[in-house]
Formats: sequence, structure tokens, C-alpha cells
Amino acid sequence: MSILWSRDALVDLERLHDFVARVNPVAADSLLVALVSAPDRLLDHPRLGLRLDQFAPDDVRRLIVGNYEIRYQVEEAGISILRVFHGKEDRN
Repeated sequence: MSILWSRDALVDLERLHDFVARVNPVAADSLLVALVSAPDRLLDHPRLGLRLDQFAPDDVRRLIVGNYEIRYQVEEAGISILRVFHGKEDRN
């Protein structure tokens, strides 16, 4: 099983890093490391996150990392990281 990052998720990481870096570049780097490494635990426990029923029948889940949400999809080929958001962002 492997972890694949979507283009949207990579853009989200860059956006979040840039936002935090304006105030604290060191914290932004630490945040990026935390968000990129957090999905590694899904390799052993792919259904760890809460399932998001609005995406059924796809198995889309969310993993909470501090104030951030990582949305991912469990697939036979692996885990696809779909999006990364701050908890206060409007995701509609």
C-alpha cells in the first residue's frame, strides 16, 4: 500500500505553508513536516479517520492533525490524499 498526494492536496500544502510563513517561517516549516508525515500512520491503519458519508459510496475519510484536516480516500491501490484544510476554512 502506498500514499499518493493529489495535485489539489499539494497546492493546499503550499497555500497553508505560505500563509503561516508570513508570520512565522519556522512554524510553517514544522507544520509542513507534520502534515506530510501524518498520513504515514494510515499505511498500517487506513480506516483510522472518520468516514465522510457525503462522499459515499467512495471511502473518503478525514484525519485530524492539530487544527488541520486531511481528507483522503482508501482505494485498493493505496491511499489518495485529496485535500488539506485548516479547521476554520470554509470548504464549500
